[in-house]
Amino acid sequence: MPRISDADRARNEEAIRAAIDRLLRGELPPGGKCDLKTLAAEAGVTRTGFYPKKNRDGTTRPGPYQHLGEEFERRLKTQRDAGESPDPRTLQIERLKAQVAELKERLAKRDEALAELTAFKTLAVSRLTAQHEEIQRLREQAAQDGNVRRLPAARSGTAPYGSCS
Repeated sequence: MPRISDADRARNEEAIRAAIDRLLRGELPPGGKCDLKTLAAEAGVTRTGFYPKKNRDGTTRPGPYQHLGEEFERRLKTQRDAGESPDPRTLQIERLKAQVAELKERLAKRDEALAELTAFKTLAVSRLTAQHEEIQRLREQAAQDGNVRRLPAARSGTAPYGSCS
């Protein structure tokens, strides 16, 4: 690739700095994110300029705009550490992650309560069944012994002797 002139490099650096400021203010293009790819597209430079290069002898040298890419990443990290984010999607993702965690916790508690209620229902039904069988057994025993008399049915409209009603 041909080398760029100092004037072109200065113009590109100014475009990159302006794009950094726009992106960090939250002025994101449609479909863009707050990252180096969008920064390069907004500044009109290739993304490879933000990464180190290899010389023919295998040694590395910084990319022409690597220092600006590092500055962008540093400023973006500072904003995020302060609780701000130029990308509303990032905040939305964080909010949704917190909401998902809360819903998972609520679901786990609900499943635990449901398991407890199912165990209680099983115990209650088994106790009722045992009580019903005991009543049936006692009725059969009383019928077999023949020493139990039925009480007369209450007369309708009159209260029994000594009642409070």
